[in-house]
Amino acid sequence: MANITIGQYYPENSIIHKLDPRVKLFGTMVLIVLLFMIKNVWGYALFTVFMAAIIKASKVPFGKLLRGVRGILFILLFSAVLNVFLTPGHVLVEFWMITITKEGIIKGGVIAVRLIYLVICTSIMTLTTTPNNLADGLEKAFGFLKVIKFPVHEISMIMSLALRFIPTLMEETDKITKAQKARGAQFDTGNIIQKAKSLIPILIPLFISSIRRALDLATAMEARCYHSGKRTKMKPLKYVKRDYFAYGSCFVMIAVVLGANYL
Repeated sequence: MANITIGQYYPENSIIHKLDPRVKLFGTMVLIVLLFMIKNVWGYALFTVFMAAIIKASKVPFGKLLRGVRGILFILLFSAVLNVFLTPGHVLVEFWMITITKEGIIKGGVIAVRLIYLVICTSIMTLTTTPNNLADGLEKAFGFLKVIKFPVHEISMIMSLALRFIPTLMEETDKITKAQKARGAQFDTGNIIQKAKSLIPILIPLFISSIRRALDLATAMEARCYHSGKRTKMKPLKYVKRDYFAYGSCFVMIAVVLGANYL
C-alpha cells in the first residue's frame, strides 16, 4: 500500500507545481493519448526525453515515481508475460505448450513501457497538484457542461474527496494489518484461496472505518451549511504566461512525437 502514489501531494517550489491545474489536466491527457499513438522506437525515444524534462522540472524524486510503478508490478508483469506467450508470429522458443515469438516479446515490452509511463504521467499530476486545486481545475475545465445541467461541481468535489482520502485509507489499512499480525494473523502463507480468505479481517474493519469517515464528513459538511450552488473562490484560477507556454509546449510535443511515426 505504501507504493501507491496517486492522491499524495509532494510539496515543492517548481514550475510544474505553479502551473494552472487545467494545464496539467490537459497535458496529462495529451501524454496518455500520445502514448497509445506511438508506433516506433523513435517516438518512444522522444517521449522519454519529454518525460525526463517534465520530471526534472517538477523536482519530484524519481524514486517516488518508481514507487508508484512498484504498486502495479504484478499487473505489469502479468500483462507483459501474457502477450509474450499468446501473440502469434515468428517462433523463437517452443517447449511443450509454451511458445515464445518475436512479435510477442516486442508487444509485451511495449505494453510494459506504456503501463510504466501511464503511472508516471498520472503520478506527476497528482504529486504536483493539491486535491483542492485539482477539483477547481476539473470544475473550471468542464464548466461548459453546466449548460446541459451536468453536475460538474458535485463530480469535481467527489473526485477531490476520493483523492484526498486515498492516503488516509492507506494509513488505515497499514494499521489494521499490523494489528491483525500482532494477533497472530498470517497473510503470506497458503494457496491463493487461503490468502484471499485471510484478507477478510482487513477488509471488514476497513469498510466499517470508511463508512464511518464518510458519515462524519457528511455531518461536518451539513453542519457548515455546505451547498453546491454558486460559490466564490478564495484563489480563482487565472492563466499567466507560463501556462500559455506550457500549452504551446504540449502542441509542439504532439507534432514532434507524431512526426516521429513517419521516420
